[in-house]
Amino acid sequence: MARARARRRAAYGTGRGWKTLAGVLLFAALLGGIVWAVARFGLEASDQMASVVGGTAGVLGLAVAVVALRAAGAGGGAASAPAGAGAWVPGAAVHASLRPPTPGAPVRGRERELAVLDGLLRSRTGGMAVVCGAGGLGKTTLAAEAAARAERAGRAVFFVRWRDDPARLAEDLTQVAQDLGLTDARLEDARTGRAALVDVVWEQFAAARGWVIVIDNVDTPARVGSATEPVAQYRGWLRPDGPGLLLVTSRDTAPTTWGPRAVLLNLDPLEEAAAGAVLRDAAPGAGTDEEAAALGARLGGLPLALEAVGRYLASPTSRYRRFADYQEALGREFGELLGAEQPGAAADPALARSVVRHTWDVSLEQLDADGLPLARPLLRLLALLEAAPIPRTLITPGLVTDAIGEPATAAGVEAALAGLHRYGLLGTPQQRTDSEREEPGQLVLHPLVHEVMALPVNGTDLAPWHRALDGHLAQAVQDTVAAGRAGWPTARLLASHMVTSLGRASEEEFIARRNTLDSLADILRAAGAHAEELLLRREVREAEAIQLGPDHPDTLTSYNNLANALHGLGHYQQAADLHRQTLTTSERTLGPDHPDTLTSRNNLADTLHDLGHHQQAADLHRQTLTTSERTLGPDHPDTLTSRNNLATALHGLGHHQQAADLHRQTLTTSERTLGPDHPDTLTSRNNLANALHGLGHHQQAADLHRQTLTARERTLGPDHPHTLTSRNNLATALRALGHHQQAADLHRQTLTARERTLGPDHPHTLTSRNNLAIAEAALSRHRPLWRRLLPRS
Repeated sequence: MARARARRRAAYGTGRGWKTLAGVLLFAALLGGIVWAVARFGLEASDQMASVVGGTAGVLGLAVAVVALRAAGAGGGAASAPAGAGAWVPGAAVHASLRPPTPGAPVRGRERELAVLDGLLRSRTGGMAVVCGAGGLGKTTLAAEAAARAERAGRAVFFVRWRDDPARLAEDLTQVAQDLGLTDARLEDARTGRAALVDVVWEQFAAARGWVIVIDNVDTPARVGSATEPVAQYRGWLRPDGPGLLLVTSRDTAPTTWGPRAVLLNLDPLEEAAAGAVLRDAAPGAGTDEEAAALGARLGGLPLALEAVGRYLASPTSRYRRFADYQEALGREFGELLGAEQPGAAADPALARSVVRHTWDVSLEQLDADGLPLARPLLRLLALLEAAPIPRTLITPGLVTDAIGEPATAAGVEAALAGLHRYGLLGTPQQRTDSEREEPGQLVLHPLVHEVMALPVNGTDLAPWHRALDGHLAQAVQDTVAAGRAGWPTARLLASHMVTSLGRASEEEFIARRNTLDSLADILRAAGAHAEELLLRREVREAEAIQLGPDHPDTLTSYNNLANALHGLGHYQQAADLHRQTLTTSERTLGPDHPDTLTSRNNLADTLHDLGHHQQAADLHRQTLTTSERTLGPDHPDTLTSRNNLATALHGLGHHQQAADLHRQTLTTSERTLGPDHPDTLTSRNNLANALHGLGHHQQAADLHRQTLTARERTLGPDHPHTLTSRNNLATALRALGHHQQAADLHRQTLTARERTLGPDHPHTLTSRNNLAIAEAALSRHRPLWRRLLPRS
């Protein structure tokens, strides 16, 4: 510990003048003797004499050193009592190498974390805080800001950089302890084995108040603890003891690593506004706040990326100087801009940490050193999927084996995923659960981790990886379809990742791959997941138009399905335009009575009804029903659908009795041919209840709506769009019966669910908002009357 010895000589130089002089005289005599011997006897003989002289001098030097050490101990006080016990040490002389870095710009978006650290600083008990998260999240920046605040508050602040060297850390913390008043005598106890050095150092930390010690980049915490115990045992160099604050930064986010007494501050990417502020701080003339926020969102709120882009935009020699221009260029030139390689980063971990392209390599190399060789290829495999949540069930040992060409076990895959999660490279978001089932496990990559890991690597052929993914995705879709309603949540997750697989299909694979996407889209439609369905319908339509031609029957079916998905999202005009185009082509190529033509005519009429064109809808539905009864028969499911839809259009025109008669006829047949709980049967029962409501038969309507709601909650789930429609309709019937509180409660429940599942601007959400307002107004009007009717006590 050369630095520790140098520090002591500086502190006690004036008290050791005679000892220093003795040492100098001894060294001069030794050197003079060797020079005289060389001149007198020659080099070989003088070597032998030098050995004798040197040995003698060594003995004398040891004696001088012992005398000096004892003198220092006598001057330093008793060994059993640490110096400065209970002392406040804001004026401690911090060694120059341990000074904290000065923050270069305001720290944005970390108010919560800084408030926690400020609270720990003000606490009398101190403690240990760990700022953790993936590389690039600004852990060091946050620690530097906390250190600067502590210095301004008069604390003695020390900033230690972990270099994966326990001996160097011991040396640095020993220097800190000396700066805080550790005596030479107590340090000598550690050197002579009478006490453990780590205990001596922490004994001093416990005795001194007003200190803050930052240990930065402790990404290998297993090497920081004692030789036989982990950090969480608090017997090594990291302890939550003493009245000061020990602040550690690390990529290791596992609570078990740091123990129960550590306060973990797990950093997330910055919110959009804070990310924009970082960019504006660095390049204030590069655009508006809105443009900066948009670019910040595109960069995933990653502070390392924000700072790099800010520096780039502020440089007068950069090709792009505006936020909007840089954001647009990222789509074309990610690998040349933010994803550019930095020469020398592979051999310099400190440099790698500061470069977006390389910062996560530091963690991957550590995982490999920890015995998790699957971590890197597994992360690359995940990056070849879309930048969307990935169902955990997709990542199997079979997929990994097929992709990388090396055998993988379930235990190996699980360990690699756990390691990636531990180092913040992989997210596992908490999923919403309902009373019936738990959402499937998900894996999520940060957008920039995804983009960087998806960049091509020299010498890597990704074709086998894509083939493995496409095959296992297709199997996952088959499993999801077979699972029925239980597979709906997984179907939602698979949709984004299936979109690009169709574009990779060969001509021979195209039809099978197309059918897989159609099967998944059908499941999503049944689940009411129209946004995910739309992704697949649009991809299939575009691919079929190229592969099969725009007038091919399969392409026309895809146009129809795409229009239905738009209708489900409430985009009625777009859906109507597409249905009209499809109907015109179907009548020309298939004929007016072809089943697909009848389907197009029905769907166009249905969309016109939702646009308020009830007469046009009724005319088209009547035409379709007549043809369906003639060509398909009166009990065919498509005929029943036409009869139901004609009745709905008549209801919209105010012909409630005709509508009720048709709905009752349709319901009777549906219950007989499809069963009482079939989705089409439930639709008929719902629509009959609506017609009865229009006729003023509110109690019958309420009873049917309640029956339908119960069945839909059981078969479709509480948040399915059809279930929400039943809940809304029951509430409307209850309001007509004067049950205003029940009606308002149901409308409020429905509105909340529709805002969450359909969005605030969907037509059904707007209807719920309007119905809730009407129900609350009715409740307000009737409440005073109820109060007057209450018995007085």
